[in-house]
Amino acid sequence: MKTNTSRLLKRAERFQVLLIGEGLIVGGIAGFVVLLYRMALEYAGVWMHQILDAAKGRPLWMAGWFAVLALLAWIVGKLVAFEPMISGSGIPQLEGEMVGKLSQKWYRVIPAKFLGGFLSIFGGLALGREGPSIQLGAMVGQAVSKGLYRGKTEEKFLLTCGASAGLAAAFHAPLAGVMFSLEEVHKNFSASVLVSAMTSALTADFLCSTVTGTDTVFQFEILQVLPPEHYALIVGLGVILGVFGAGYNWFTLKVQSWYRSIGPAGQTRKLLIPFLCAGVLGFTAPELLGTGHSLIEELTNTQMTMGAILFLLVGRFLFSAVSFGSGAPGGIFFPLLVIGGLTGGAYAQAVIQLLGMDPVYMNNFVLLAMAGYFAAIVRAPLTGIILIFEMTGSLSQMLSLSIVSVTAYITATLLHSRPIYESLLERLLARGEGQEAYVHGQKVLLEYVVEKGSALDGARIADVEWPKGCLIVAVQRGAKELIPRGMTTLQMGDVLVAMTDEELQAGMNEHLEGLCSQISMYTQASGVLYNEDRGQEQPEKSRR
Repeated sequence: MKTNTSRLLKRAERFQVLLIGEGLIVGGIAGFVVLLYRMALEYAGVWMHQILDAAKGRPLWMAGWFAVLALLAWIVGKLVAFEPMISGSGIPQLEGEMVGKLSQKWYRVIPAKFLGGFLSIFGGLALGREGPSIQLGAMVGQAVSKGLYRGKTEEKFLLTCGASAGLAAAFHAPLAGVMFSLEEVHKNFSASVLVSAMTSALTADFLCSTVTGTDTVFQFEILQVLPPEHYALIVGLGVILGVFGAGYNWFTLKVQSWYRSIGPAGQTRKLLIPFLCAGVLGFTAPELLGTGHSLIEELTNTQMTMGAILFLLVGRFLFSAVSFGSGAPGGIFFPLLVIGGLTGGAYAQAVIQLLGMDPVYMNNFVLLAMAGYFAAIVRAPLTGIILIFEMTGSLSQMLSLSIVSVTAYITATLLHSRPIYESLLERLLARGEGQEAYVHGQKVLLEYVVEKGSALDGARIADVEWPKGCLIVAVQRGAKELIPRGMTTLQMGDVLVAMTDEELQAGMNEHLEGLCSQISMYTQASGVLYNEDRGQEQPEKSRR
């Protein structure tokens, strides 16, 4: 269904109100789907451990379980071949669709992702539920958009709403769901998307809380707040987490590259590796299987030795990379939190033994390390802080959470480690999966925030070389909406509303993001350099 320009602009005037109602619909449906997915994974974990307990010590039963694992690998391989967009966590696929570089089909992704994720957890792979939950929620948003015959502009808002609802339902974390969907998926904090995403997240969380209760995901106590004299230890932990986070990203990508060397026709062979490894671990070290939720509970509620913590840390690190690199449907979100928590536990044990720190602060460092490790890997520190707060229910650690997250973020950045989802998206695009020609001919509205020091800060609209096919239809300045004219001077904080054809969206998005967000005196955009004061072209030697 084509969306003409006049209808699109007319609806855009009422987006903030319309999207509240649509956010409620998306939140309700997405919350229900993710609730079913969450319950299915819980049953999968329980059934797996029951089978392992029954088969242990019985050679024929053990051989039978390995045969079942091989069958599971074959089924999951067929599902990934049927719909390649279900591979991995699903977050890079969603980000690619948001910028117009990938195309997903909700009616294929939802059933295939649901079944593939269930079978992967049933087989014992070290994967999480959060990435698939975000993708499932986003695909519900796409389904609602298609069902209501909405255009591509509204569809992207509903994809964001669905992603927010998915994370909220997965972890009882509506604030983190909103923050992640804005910080990592939509990459924009406009009022329309904020209100609609919040509506969707709260709806999904209310639905899940009604069924599963309101208990936080992690049940451990923080008995005392870390005193200021221990803040140097927090900084040290942040540096270690930054280094480890950069190493995690590097190793995960290396394992993925190794799997890819098997060849495009070997999806089942790739999946056989983690499934059979899970079989071996199931009879030797079953604590390394699954999401790892119980490890954090055990670490924070029992006196675990340093040797045990290091064994679990190394084992989870390796098996998580082997599981995720194979392309099995499942996320790294929760597994990396578990690895971060184990890192914090090992760090705390070392500090207790070497510096005599009071053991009562052990749980503090476990909590801090989860947030810091997340910030180093995903590079979304605000989401990490809010997520850990909602998953633990602890309000007393906000300052220390901020310190460790910022330190880990800076350390990983100085090591030139790129955000993991950004790297995964680039690899996905390089393989050419999900890149289909656009034939709808729809118009799309996109929003960009002018940042301080960018090429557009202080520039007149007439002086800017806009990309081909770009039409600036509005400039939102605070509560006012300005009609753009050639002499209109853009300011920091302005929200540009640009219209383009759907097929031009990807290229225009990169161009305008560069114009709006490059923080330096000179910015390069399509070969033209602008002076931040006058918007004038600069000589080639000014390039940085």
